Amino acid sequence: MNSNLWKKSVDFHGHECPGLAIGFRACEAVKEKLGLQFSTDEEVVCVTENDACGVDAVQVITGCTFGKGNLIYRGTGKMAFSFFNRKTGESLRLIAKPSKQDMDRQQRQDYILSAPIEEVFSFGEPSFQLPEQARLFTTIVCESCGEGAPEHKIRLQDDKKVCIDCFKAYDRGWK
Repeated sequence: MNSNLWKKSVDFHGHECPGLAIGFRACEAVKEKLGLQFSTDEEVVCVTENDACGVDAVQVITGCTFGKGNLIYRGTGKMAFSFFNRKTGESLRLIAKPSKQDMDRQQRQDYILSAPIEEVFSFGEPSFQLPEQARLFTTIVCESCGEGAPEHKIRLQDDKKVCIDCFKAYDRGWK
């Protein structure tokens, strides 16, 4: 375990916890299995299926961030991370295995950080393709509230360009 990266992850996240440990170990595993380095642009992409603590370790260790467009949230709620290497085309999905329920928080964190990686995660291929690179969009000013939003988030309503917040969906009760 790289204790310097663990400390850096804890400092970024604000505290130690089992969730951070899961993200930390996922990153260590994918760096080893795919030979990934810190992503300064979009060389590495992570699709996280959760918005939990482990995502902070992903940002610190891999350089995948929402701002660069190479950290993508896919809200299944699963403790799963899919990593893609744009240079080689390789990919890997890691999903945390259920852990023993008789552990307290500290024991669970220690187990995640020290157990053989095959006991912590199942490994496989992502069920989806590598997401396209981030695009730049023109900002459109909402004709209702006056706030700017990217063009792909604008809707037409009553012949006006409106943002998602101002758009009144027409679903007649059907979802």
